[in-house]
Amino acid sequence: MGEACDKFANIIIDISHEKVDRLFQYKVPTKLIGHVDVGDCVQVPFGRGDTQRKGYVIELTDEPNWDVDKIKEISGVVTDSVSAEDISIKLAAWMKSHYGSTMIAALKTVLPSGKKMKRQVHKFVSLRLSEREATETYYECVRKKQKARERVLKELLDNPGERIPYELITEKLNVASATLTSMSNAGIIKIDSEEYYRNPIAGTTSRYEDKVLSPEQQHIVDTVRKDFDEGKRDTYLIHGITGSGKTEVYIALIDDCIKRGKQAIVLIPEIALTYQTLMRFYRHFGDRVSVMNSSLSPGEKYDQMERARTGDIDIIIGPRSALFTPFPNTGIIIIDEEHESTYKSETMPKYHARETAIELSRLLPDGAAVVLGSATPSLESYYRAKKGEYHLFELNRRLTGGTLPEVEMADLREELRSGNRSIFSRRLQELMEDRLTKGEQAMLFINRRGLAGFVSCRSCGHVFKCPHCDVSLSEHRGGRLVCHYCGHEEIRPKLCPKCGSKYVSSFRAGTQQIEDEVKKFWPTARVLRMDADTTRTKGSYDKILSTFANKEADVLVGTQMIVKGHDFPDVTLVGILAADMSLYASDYRASERTFQLITQAAGRAGRGEKKGNVVIQSYQPEHYSIVAASRQDYISFYQEEIAYRDLLRYPPISHMMCVQLFSKEETEGMEFATRLRAIMEQQKVQGAVFIGPAMAPIGKINDVFRMAVYAKLDDYEKLVTLKDLLEKYIKDLEAVGKLRNISVQFDFD
Repeated sequence: MGEACDKFANIIIDISHEKVDRLFQYKVPTKLIGHVDVGDCVQVPFGRGDTQRKGYVIELTDEPNWDVDKIKEISGVVTDSVSAEDISIKLAAWMKSHYGSTMIAALKTVLPSGKKMKRQVHKFVSLRLSEREATETYYECVRKKQKARERVLKELLDNPGERIPYELITEKLNVASATLTSMSNAGIIKIDSEEYYRNPIAGTTSRYEDKVLSPEQQHIVDTVRKDFDEGKRDTYLIHGITGSGKTEVYIALIDDCIKRGKQAIVLIPEIALTYQTLMRFYRHFGDRVSVMNSSLSPGEKYDQMERARTGDIDIIIGPRSALFTPFPNTGIIIIDEEHESTYKSETMPKYHARETAIELSRLLPDGAAVVLGSATPSLESYYRAKKGEYHLFELNRRLTGGTLPEVEMADLREELRSGNRSIFSRRLQELMEDRLTKGEQAMLFINRRGLAGFVSCRSCGHVFKCPHCDVSLSEHRGGRLVCHYCGHEEIRPKLCPKCGSKYVSSFRAGTQQIEDEVKKFWPTARVLRMDADTTRTKGSYDKILSTFANKEADVLVGTQMIVKGHDFPDVTLVGILAADMSLYASDYRASERTFQLITQAAGRAGRGEKKGNVVIQSYQPEHYSIVAASRQDYISFYQEEIAYRDLLRYPPISHMMCVQLFSKEETEGMEFATRLRAIMEQQKVQGAVFIGPAMAPIGKINDVFRMAVYAKLDDYEKLVTLKDLLEKYIKDLEAVGKLRNISVQFDFD
């Protein structure tokens, strides 16, 4: 066997999503020890003829996989150029070490999957009739109630002389292909087809005049531009109230970026991919822009990636996975609604798009600017901006017209005392009545997120909380109240310990119940419901929204999906039914999420000419997150919340690692979790706090038990060191077959 100091490198030769599982082992020659790192591109002799091929180092090890004498040596490190691939591999290596994962899982996240497809065709729809004839046809469709045709004609008449991408009409306006074909056969519209991969000349000029920016907007654009000229690549946070014109700023920044011959990545939460947003980008950048989303087939996704690689597009818009678009020269990464939880991956590696984007900008040879935008920034981002790590901009004026709605509180404890036991407070009933008579629209939002049947007193609003963790206890079978952080248990009392009332109950309410109640109170109202059940099928999400936008319904009932960035000018009433419900999710971010959801929901009312009302119903109307949200006052919420986080050493003040265990046997899993905690404690890391092990919020899924150990520490890198230590311990056990029924994952912050 080789000497103890031998180093071996496991290398991938064909870098494609399909082939990352094939690893080949090479020896690191003495002269290269210390000069070869994970993620490096190397030259190696490959195959029978020892042809020199490029490969990427996936891991370095002291363990040879077979006879050392038969292992070939690496020829050298490739340093001449940096390709999009090189950057992807380096990013995967960073994700593996920063978030805990296997290198192969990280690679599969960053590399575009999908087989090569034949060339795609771009289709566009435009008017064939004259404007006068089209207007007559439009009114005929209105009369005959041909809703789909009416939608298509309205869009084309609103944008005279414009070609609208075919997919936008079918997907976002929800019009069947058959409708478009019959309209084309009737000579109403024209459908043009063009092959992709046109002449990739960057900077095709916008077909629309630039919007004049307000002084605040212009200041942001000028600052970023000046930094870019001076070679500074910063992270910027735009804190702008709803309707303050963040999208115009993004467009101006991207414009500047493209003029420099660079490309732009725009991340938006999947749910906010609205027709309005996409049209604004299409109008400005024409076919230099492309969209990624979950409804594209693998072939379509692959095709978008190829177009990006060959320089056929300059801008990609999509959810967090769009971050890995292999552009040859990314210059700006924009993350809109940066507080959204969908930017955090739920599968290994559990990366956060914000941190990953900042790392990507560091790895790019020329660097990129990272721009974060939100009306309710995450505490992490605002904290960093306040500390000067990010550059902070504030946009405080609503430019979209409309005024901020009038917000009222309804105290559900008072309602109960005065004998009202329905879901709707008296004030909400009054306003609903008024809007339905006037023919205006209302949205009823139930804050159902992260609800694990918390238990409260309906008379005084007291919520049963864990004495050790400051999160609410969840009710389990047999009247047990359990904390999902530390495992504390108590029996549910018959009477409220605070006021002695017998109205102690767990709170569960759903969209279905609300829909039924609305129909009971107002039998003639047309109600639409939007939640996970009604949006299962492809296109159903957009279908419900377009039905509501076309005023084919009076009331829209839904979960947080309905409050994301939509513009309905006729909505003049928003009812937030259980505002405090997400306060009791067993999660330290509960107050932050509550504040964000209520602020967003309130921002939906009064977007048009008519004034809007918002009614917030709550058992705890005096809670700081609800009070601050009703006033749309982010700063006072932030100050209060950051003080709490500081007190309890939660992120962003400190960092937190969750070691998640999945085990077939409960006792075996708990014993192993205790052992992992002991290993971390033996390191005697100064300032480290350990919690658990305890069962996860959902303790068992598909007969697999889930438990967790938490480690809190101010220094993130030291947490990563603890993670590396545990990973090595687990890997050594797996190598000798001593860890069969348990798997471990890591989740940070």
